Amino acid sequence: MTTTMDTAPIILIAGHWLGAWAWDDVLEHLKTENPRASAMTLPGLDAHDPERATQTLDAQAEAILGVMTQHGHQPVILVAHSGANAPVSLVMDRYPDLVHRVVWVDSGPAAPGSVFAPDFPQEVEELPLPPFEVLAQQASLEGLSKEVLERFRSRAVPEPGPVLRQPIELTNDARRTVRTTLVCCSIPGAQVLELARSGHPMFTEVANLEHLDVIDLPTGHWPMWSRPLDLAKAIGSIAARSN
Repeated sequence: MTTTMDTAPIILIAGHWLGAWAWDDVLEHLKTENPRASAMTLPGLDAHDPERATQTLDAQAEAILGVMTQHGHQPVILVAHSGANAPVSLVMDRYPDLVHRVVWVDSGPAAPGSVFAPDFPQEVEELPLPPFEVLAQQASLEGLSKEVLERFRSRAVPEPGPVLRQPIELTNDARRTVRTTLVCCSIPGAQVLELARSGHPMFTEVANLEHLDVIDLPTGHWPMWSRPLDLAKAIGSIAARSN
């Protein structure tokens, strides 16, 4: 029988503009079978932090490590959505032995030297959530109700400029040995793998992973709101198979 202590802790980390609150609907379902699941807010995405606009990817990576080590030396399962891939990739590069498995939710590992927004002006402190008609050109809003979009707008926190401009320095190939699952939502898994094989810069690191599973969960870019129960079941199933 698998006990609570046998199950790797699960840490959920949302992408740009979002905090731990974004996972509320997923956690409601996930914690019934995985009581050690939790969500965190990255530095720079706490609206009450007076220094949040100066936070960096390094600060975010160290904050993730801080949450991980609350579980002692037991490796954890990191669930990273969208733009959380940058700090999570840093964590995997620096502390691969502490990551039991990584689950990328409509996301994937960052490539060495990549920058999310290299042209983001140095004098601009932060990037607010764009109008939805602009955001929809960058990421699918499929499955999001009017009420969900209103909550997104009201709770979104501007993304710190340093996070957007910082190159991702990755040097440890051990990060590629961590067991990995892609939960593909807005782009089917088969297409993601084909893009990786063809050398597409957004997916190039996927081709370098040594232990990869792919799950399709067709919906938009924010499945924690459009399909929270199904996403919780997928994460729970991945965690159960990882023990």
